[in-house]
Amino acid sequence: MNRIVVIGSISMDLVVTTDKRPRAGETVIGNTFQTVPGGKGANQAVAAAKLGGTVEMVGCVGSDAFRSSIRQNFETHHVGTRHLQTVEDVTGTAHIVLAEGDNSIVVVQSANKHVRFTDGELDALLDEDTLVLLQLEIPFETVEHVSAYCRKRNIPVLLNPAPSQTLTDTLLDNVTYVTPNEHECRDLFGDVPIEDVLRSFPNKLIVTEGVRGVRFNDGDGIQHIRAIRANVVDTTGAGDTFNGALAVGLVEGHPLLEAVRFAVVASGMSVEGFGAQGGMPTREEVLMRLERV
Repeated sequence: MNRIVVIGSISMDLVVTTDKRPRAGETVIGNTFQTVPGGKGANQAVAAAKLGGTVEMVGCVGSDAFRSSIRQNFETHHVGTRHLQTVEDVTGTAHIVLAEGDNSIVVVQSANKHVRFTDGELDALLDEDTLVLLQLEIPFETVEHVSAYCRKRNIPVLLNPAPSQTLTDTLLDNVTYVTPNEHECRDLFGDVPIEDVLRSFPNKLIVTEGVRGVRFNDGDGIQHIRAIRANVVDTTGAGDTFNGALAVGLVEGHPLLEAVRFAVVASGMSVEGFGAQGGMPTREEVLMRLERV
């Protein structure tokens, strides 16, 4: 493998910071407001590119004012844009509230609902040197279709099952790696202890657990990679950084344990800066931090 193709969502993030998270029916005063490019697909593409990956972004933007700034942002971060499609809809948005050291997010799909492919289009887009990175902010049937296509052609797929949805057994079989956080893992597998779930999916299921780190089963037992100590500024995008970094490690041919450790350090560093993409570290920064871990 030598390139990462991210098939996923692209949005403009509308970010508000406030000291107190509003309860239902409550109005609070915000501190700041920003618009920054985002979307799980776009965030993971930028993370992978900043970490040294050769990355192509595949998705849809709307025919509105956000389109040009989103495209420019990809180009600034050296993410390929030749497969970006403009559709007659508004660009997707994510409405993010940062408060009390964490975030709450409402995603509106809009143009992301139009991400669909024929097998012929996938033939022109993917090959055996590709790792495909997917999330669940595009139509679920598209995720199923792409995963089935890749399984038939032995193209590895890394699925980040977020936002949380029920996954079919077929989809789980078709993807190579799946990376839920602990809450998404519970949504997927119920109240079964995570250790028991991990034993059922060796070298496939990789569960992120925030400040507790990451766990996966390497076939011999459960590996636990602890999170790094971080000065938390903004947790938005930490999961996206993890997935982009993991994709880079896998494409470079590192063993899964090394790829996960690289991703854990990258995601831990990402919370020390503001914004989903703004806090994402470079490859050099992660390698320097790894030397001290």
